[in-house]
Amino acid sequence: MSKPRVLLADDHLLVLEGFRRILEGQYELVGAVEDGRALLDAAEKLQPDIVILDVSMPLLNGIDAAAQLKKICPSTKIIIVTMHADREYIRSAFEAGASAYVLKRSAVDELDQAIRAAVAGHSYITPLITKDMLDVFLSTASDTPGETQRLTTRQREVLQLLAEGRTAKEIANILNISSRTVEFHKSQILTQLNLQTTADLIKYALTHGIMSTS
Repeated sequence: MSKPRVLLADDHLLVLEGFRRILEGQYELVGAVEDGRALLDAAEKLQPDIVILDVSMPLLNGIDAAAQLKKICPSTKIIIVTMHADREYIRSAFEAGASAYVLKRSAVDELDQAIRAAVAGHSYITPLITKDMLDVFLSTASDTPGETQRLTTRQREVLQLLAEGRTAKEIANILNISSRTVEFHKSQILTQLNLQTTADLIKYALTHGIMSTS
């Protein structure tokens, strides 16, 4: 039986190297990337069985990357490995299509447990997430989506890139759209989220998991 094919995504090289050492031998490592957009390109090309990714990545965060990845590679299992234990991150990850959520401070063998659960068609959440937090997560699973969740995929992409300090021209090149379209999306986002300035956008993106200081 062939080994499951794994694609890694994290913007820290030391973390990627750590993943390689943990997984080599048991799995076929087909690639490693350092941002969300590179992940989508690599996944479309490589069609991995499993993607292991962080929430906090440049250009496109892990949550939004996971949601787009499930459209490109619907059968690929997604494992989130991150430092974020906040219930909103966890909830968003599973809503985006993740099969497992593991913290970077988890035991090494937990990653293998998460992968095996995902391959078997099950969900996995690290035991380091307290029961109280998990109960809250489960109890709010059917709540009305918040403002950020009502943003379109394109709006979320523009919001993250704006919050990263990129110009309209840079964003236009990254997303293959016009600068005028970028400005239109920015205006719509500000209106929809009831914000006034780019500084407000940055604060909002940090607070709601669109981007991270990590």
